[in-house]
Amino acid sequence: MRRLPAVLALTSAVALVGAGTATAAEPAVPADVPHSPVAFSHGTFAPYVDGATATTYDLELVPSGARAAAFSLSADGVGTTTKLAVKGLVPNRHYGAHVHENPCGPTGDDAGPHYQHVQDPNQPSTDPEYANPDNEVWLDFTTSARGNGFAVSHVDWPYGDRRPASVVIHEHHTSTHPGEAGDAGARLACINVDL
Repeated sequence: MRRLPAVLALTSAVALVGAGTATAAEPAVPADVPHSPVAFSHGTFAPYVDGATATTYDLELVPSGARAAAFSLSADGVGTTTKLAVKGLVPNRHYGAHVHENPCGPTGDDAGPHYQHVQDPNQPSTDPEYANPDNEVWLDFTTSARGNGFAVSHVDWPYGDRRPASVVIHEHHTSTHPGEAGDAGARLACINVDL
């Protein structure tokens, strides 16, 4: 565990510098093979095509050619740390972002709901008891004058048998108010990550 901070720092640097061209999404890991505690994905946003890592649904707010990288470490004893780095988005703008249950698809809705450690029995979840940054992975960020952004989330629990599959970038920062908790507006873009 002494090497963990160095691994996180190195991965952050790779995420910020190395988010280049899109790569094909890796096939899902068979159920009998244990997941790695570390996940990393990067890609360049473009309209949806089968096998793409990064998809944009709104070319104005997440233009083609913008880039993203996502990193996650999830294990017993350390919980889950997730990092998201983006480049080339609209400058000086608030975005929301969350880990979602399903992979990216032709529409933003294909990613399914936010991944929740304890699932809200009422979906879509807007109850702050379930839709909160301690029960979900929230990665809201504000872009710089150059359109770059970075977010980090840490929760005390690791992923179990249910594994999320993507990070979705949303229209605005995430609400915490009852009746709209967890809402961050339209789904603008999606990154496949084998979490």
